[in-house]
Amino acid sequence: VGLQTVRDWVLRFNAAGPDGLVDGVPPGGIALLDDAQRRALAAIVESGPIPASHGVVRWRLIDLAQWVWDEFRVWISKQTLSRELRAMGYRKLSARPRHHAQDADAIPTFKKTSPPQWQRSGRRSLVAHP
Repeated sequence: VGLQTVRDWVLRFNAAGPDGLVDGVPPGGIALLDDAQRRALAAIVESGPIPASHGVVRWRLIDLAQWVWDEFRVWISKQTLSRELRAMGYRKLSARPRHHAQDADAIPTFKKTSPPQWQRSGRRSLVAHP
């Protein structure tokens, strides 16, 4: 243990007693978005993009980060924005791709159904039961 560490311990002990020697949880960094900005972000995610004004047909993290910059002048990385959205209860979902020429009337014909329930066949088993 170095001299500076012992000096820090003495100062913490003198300031708060034995409880001052217990390591606390560090405060962490300050949040990039405040509550009002989070509400606005949630509203824009819920309403979806307007292709004419936003220039996209679906929100990607990079598009939302650009929207946050344009709206609030807060630069936020994709990773941090993803963390913020997950903390707000959103998950990354994407729609299943669909061919542009898909026939909606033919879908029920080829749709897979649940497998039939297992049933005992009508044949007698080879093992004799007592």
